[in-house]
Amino acid sequence: MTERPEWVRPMVELARRRWRPVVGRTRRQRRQPAVARMQHRVDRVRYRVARTLLGLPAGWQVRLTGRVPVVRDGLTLDPQVQFLLAVRARLRPTPLEQLSPSVARLQTRHEAAAATGLPIRVGAVTELSVDGAVGALAARHYAPIRPDPGPHPLLLFLHGGGFVVGDLDTHDQTCRLLCRYGGMHVLAVDYRLAPEHPFPAAVLDAEAALRWTLAHAEELDANPDRVAIGGDSAGANLAAVISARLAHDDGPRPAAQLLIYPPVDRYTDYASLELFGDGFFLTRAEIDWFRQCYAAEADRTDPMLSPLNAPDLSGLPPAIVVTAGFDPLRDEGEAFAAALREAGTEVLFRREATLIHGFANMIDLSQAARTAMITVAGELRAVLER
Repeated sequence: MTERPEWVRPMVELARRRWRPVVGRTRRQRRQPAVARMQHRVDRVRYRVARTLLGLPAGWQVRLTGRVPVVRDGLTLDPQVQFLLAVRARLRPTPLEQLSPSVARLQTRHEAAAATGLPIRVGAVTELSVDGAVGALAARHYAPIRPDPGPHPLLLFLHGGGFVVGDLDTHDQTCRLLCRYGGMHVLAVDYRLAPEHPFPAAVLDAEAALRWTLAHAEELDANPDRVAIGGDSAGANLAAVISARLAHDDGPRPAAQLLIYPPVDRYTDYASLELFGDGFFLTRAEIDWFRQCYAAEADRTDPMLSPLNAPDLSGLPPAIVVTAGFDPLRDEGEAFAAALREAGTEVLFRREATLIHGFANMIDLSQAARTAMITVAGELRAVLER
């Protein structure tokens, strides 16, 4: 293997230096929030170093991992993503399934903040609340910069995180990108999380939030006839479930659904789960833990949990379905896209062949991820403008 040049070694060592997570480690660390803040700052520096190294040619990025290019199932992992996975492995975050839900949420927030660059500029950001199934839900409204006359479309965005982790802050940059490059309003909503609020609490919250959004779109200066629902991962599951539940209602429905690497089938094992269930960010162990927290007692074939099992997928709003080549959820997402198309629902499908699960949150670390999400934003705007 080609030896690394001397000038690269100090940066590599900084990026690779072992990280000892403050959360869940020692009682002394838990008693010292200042230590936690310092550790978080160090984490941000390491990701900043990683972003610097991502400017190197692709061949050098692969060499810095100490490995050959990753090829699996006929696909080649993006060199930047391969480097990021290597850096993350060196940071040694505790696997989520080994943490309590509350600590897992804190670790997820810290990691998301460390990986985020300067906020993407939008027209305005406003905190508000919307109606959930049993009470108010925190929400954040992103208004677009307005070079063209409105009213603009609106996307109700539901964050990922296995129904257990994730919040408005972990997906703030993702929502900013969709708002900026889609030229649309984005309303992000914090639905209730498991295990404190197990299935179907998130579904009921998402449906209530959509109904609120459709009723109040004009108050947000958005076009009520061009309201979409979407999200990534768990949020995409909720978007798919709600789109199917409202498809044959007499009331208002979303104009489109955006499904980014959606988990839509909790009762079938797919080849991608075996191929990519370890070493590509989302692991099989995490998937099992998320399911146990969210829906341990549920029937896995319930369409509110597994929308691929819905008896009728016809008449649904147009769907944009995006999967990642190295994602354990890839095959079920693609099966859902095929099922929608077979039922007569309009589908715009794309596989981001070189990327991994979670790329929507990697837009400040991976150029391929950023390009993919900018493309998604443009596609959704185009569907909503027809």
